[in-house]
Amino acid sequence: MAMRTERLLLRPFAAGDADDLYAYLSDPEVVKFEPYAPLGRQQCVQEAAGRAENPGFTAVVLDGRVIGNIWLGQEGEDTYDVGWVFNRAYQGKGYAAEAARAVLDDAFRRRGAHRVIAQVDPLNTPSWRLCERLGMRREGRLKKNVFFKRDGDGNPIWKDTYLYAILAEEWLAR
Repeated sequence: MAMRTERLLLRPFAAGDADDLYAYLSDPEVVKFEPYAPLGRQQCVQEAAGRAENPGFTAVVLDGRVIGNIWLGQEGEDTYDVGWVFNRAYQGKGYAAEAARAVLDDAFRRRGAHRVIAQVDPLNTPSWRLCERLGMRREGRLKKNVFFKRDGDGNPIWKDTYLYAILAEEWLAR
């Protein structure tokens, strides 16, 4: 389902979005907090096709170009997990906040979500600040709970995670 905000179109991904995905998912700075390394062009072709089949991904489009994405995945019966990744050229301009607000509003109003959470690397300051601007509360810091990479000896490089959440009644009362 497509949605419009003041400046953006939010829509499902299409297989033809590969070049736009490559523009940001190939950037090491953009994906440094993601569980994957920068993607090559062919990987982005596959990723675009996969995202086109996955309703959890929303493409964020500005002037006909995909500039980022919002993830909203169901974690439990009435709980969703939200996250975002944006092209570096479009960061710091309020696009992530605008898109995330629309996706959260849809989650609570149309999908009937009870709770939406976000799991954020404590070193990813722009992301956890966005959570707070969205009205989400930091519920805790999970110590060394996840790893995506290994060191030269094959040992996990454990990372902490901030857990943020907002309830339907909190979102709807804003």
